[in-house]
Amino acid sequence: MNFSTIVGTLGVSLLLLAFTLNLFKIVSQDSWVYAILNISGAGLSCYASILIQYRPFIVLEAAWCLIALFSFIKKPKPS
Repeated sequence: MNFSTIVGTLGVSLLLLAFTLNLFKIVSQDSWVYAILNISGAGLSCYASILIQYRPFIVLEAAWCLIALFSFIKKPKPS
C-alpha cells in the first residue's frame, strides 16, 4: 500500500466511525467527539486527494473539514 492509500484509508475510516457512532446513538451530532472525528477524517481524506491530485474530492473533503471545523469552534465551551 502506498502512502496516499494509507492516509485516505485512515481518513475515510474516521468519517465512517463518526457516522456509525452517530447512527447508533453512541455519540451525538453535537458532541466534541463527533466534530473531532469529522475534522480529522475529512482533513486526512482531503490530504490523500491532494496527493493523488483528484480535484473533485479535494473540494468535497476541504468543504467537509472546514464546515466541521467551524461547528467545532462555535460549540459552547464546557463549564
